[in-house]
Amino acid sequence: MRKIIVAIDGHSSCGKSTMAKDLAREVGYIYVDTGAMYRAVTLFALRQGLFSPDGGIDAARLETLMPEVTVSFRLDEATGLPLVCLNGECVERDIRGLEVSAHVSPVAALPFVREALTRQQQAMGRERGLVMDGRDIGTVVFPDAELKVFVTASAEVRARRRYDELAAKGMAADYDDILRNVQERDYIDSHREVAPLRQAPDALLLDNSLLTVAQQKAWLMERFKEKTDDMA
Repeated sequence: MRKIIVAIDGHSSCGKSTMAKDLAREVGYIYVDTGAMYRAVTLFALRQGLFSPDGGIDAARLETLMPEVTVSFRLDEATGLPLVCLNGECVERDIRGLEVSAHVSPVAALPFVREALTRQQQAMGRERGLVMDGRDIGTVVFPDAELKVFVTASAEVRARRRYDELAAKGMAADYDDILRNVQERDYIDSHREVAPLRQAPDALLLDNSLLTVAQQKAWLMERFKEKTDDMA
C-alpha cells in the first residue's frame, strides 16, 4: 500500500498532537510535532535573553544565531513517541511551560525562523509515511499532502485542556492566564504576514469541542482508511 502524508493543522491546544501521535503509532508512520520545533527555537531565544520586558524579540540577533539552532527528535523507548531536542539536549518538559507558550507566536511569525524549520520539515517527509501537525502543514509545508485535517475547538475548552495537562504534570497553572494566552495566540497565528493559520481549501474540518480523545481518534482513523483504501 502506498504511504501518504497526513497534515493536521489547527488552533493551539486543540488536541492536534494527541491525534497525530495516536494515528502515527497505530499505522506505523513517523510523527513530527512542528509546534514543538517552534517552541524549541523560542526556548533558545529565552535562554539567550532575546526578549524585552514587554515581550518584544530581538529578531536581528536571533537571525544571526539561527545557524546555531538544531532541532531534532529522539525516540522515547518507554512510550514509543518522539522527544524534542534542542542542540542535542532533550527539552520536552522545558518547552511545554507557560513562559514558552507566551512567547512562541512572535517567534513563529518570523520569516527566517519559518523558512529554516520548513526546510527541515520538508526533508523529513521525502519518504512519505508521515503524520505532521502544526499551523501551516497543509498550506505551506506539504500543500500536496494526501490527507489534510483542520482541527479547532472553543478557546475555553482549549484553555481547560491545557490547564489540566499542566496540572497533571505538577506544573503551576492559572486558568485565566492560559485562556488569555490561547486567545492571544489565536489572533497572532491568524494575522501574521508569513504563513498565517488558515484552513486549506481541501482540508477536512473537525471541531472537537465536544469529542472525547477516543472519538476523535476513531474519526481520524476512519478518514485515513478512506484515503488509503481509495489509493490502494
